[in-house]
Parts: sequence; C-alpha cells; structure tokens
Amino acid sequence: MANLVIDIGNTVLKAAWADGVTLGKTYRYQGEMMTDFILSLAAKERPEVMAVASAVKLSGENIRRLGSVCDRLVLADDAALHDAYGLPHYLSPDRTASIIAARRLFKGKGCTVFDFGTTITIDFTDAEGKYCGGNISPGCRTRFKSLNRYAKNLPLLDTPDSYEKKGSSPVSSIESGVISGIIFEVQGYFAENPENVAVFTGGDAIYFAKRVKNPIFVVCNLVLMGLAIVADEYVKE
Repeated sequence: MANLVIDIGNTVLKAAWADGVTLGKTYRYQGEMMTDFILSLAAKERPEVMAVASAVKLSGENIRRLGSVCDRLVLADDAALHDAYGLPHYLSPDRTASIIAARRLFKGKGCTVFDFGTTITIDFTDAEGKYCGGNISPGCRTRFKSLNRYAKNLPLLDTPDSYEKKGSSPVSSIESGVISGIIFEVQGYFAENPENVAVFTGGDAIYFAKRVKNPIFVVCNLVLMGLAIVADEYVKE
C-alpha cells in the first residue's frame, strides 16, 4: 500500500504517490475543488498514510473527508510533528516539509532553502540539521501586483522571459527592478552564508536558478519529498 502526499499552495495543488521516500508520478490541480481532486486520487488506491501540507486552513469537514479515505491522515501543521522534528510551531506546513527534506538530502551540511512562490521564504539549517531561523519576503508576481496596486499609473506586468539590467522605459524599469531586486536579495544570502548548500524550490525556482551565478541545487518537489519522509516514518512506527 502506497502513501499519498499533497502540497496545497496558494494557487496550485501538487500531489504524488510515494513508495517509502521515493516519489512517483506528480499531479497538479488548479481550481476550487481541491478536496474532491484529492478524493479522486485516493479512490484509485487507498493510501496507508496521507500527508498534507496546506497553505490554506482546511475545514473540519474537509479533514474528516480526507481522513475517511486513508488509514492515517497526517497534517504538516500538527504541533506534535514540529516537536518531533525539532522545528518551531510557527513554521508553515510547506516550510516544515521542505526543511525535513533538505536535512535528508544534504545530511551533514548546512542549507539555505529558498522557496520561490507567492512569497519567497528563506530558511536556514546548520550542518547538524538544527533549524537556525528564516525570512519571508514578497514573491516575484506579488511584487508586480503590489506595484500596480499601490503606485499610481504603473501597469500590471508578469515575469518577463528576459529583462534589461537598467530599465529604459516604465515597463523595462519595473521588470528590471523586480527581477534584479530578487537576484540581489538572493545573492546577499549567499554572501552571508557561503558555507551553506543553496537549495531552490517553488514555482519560480528554475527561472531564478538560470539567473544566478552561484552553484545551487533545484529540487522542484522538495515539499512533497519532505511529506514522503514524514509519511514513511509514520508507516515504520
């Protein structure tokens, strides 16, 4: 019997079946019927453990529905889970899962984990795997939307395929300001933590990985990997 791991983000749901800590096919869903989508996956095969990291609070009814189609439901915002992994309770479920995965993938090395999504989260661990804190700043598209909303007469733009290093128009100035600003921010963390392994994940991970010169690891399914580790350890218990 396999485990089902689910990462519910602010805009997209990602899910995968996991055999131990090995992920199988990944599914993506973007819509309002996320619980029904999860139930459709579980209908194909009953999960032994369903591990869920959700950026949105799940209702009691949805938790009940999910719990009814698996042998054990594990939520990554559970305080007991944070305690078991030595992580602070304030960490969001996706950050919790990412840190658990980074510890396993880069055992014995300090990590700086960047998650590029609606927000950019930056989390730090030392070589012993101890969590050393982290930061949150606006994500790429969030920055474009904020400029349009709060600065009069600035257009709403999306992430460009390419950009000028120095803007020569309002549009190119916005593009350069947002993209360069994120790159400078990331490079600042590299400079402050040169001994750490840099790990990129999230929707914009590949975009920014192509635009920084430092050596990095891109792990697109880092959250799902962390959930697979959690689910596997519950099975072993």
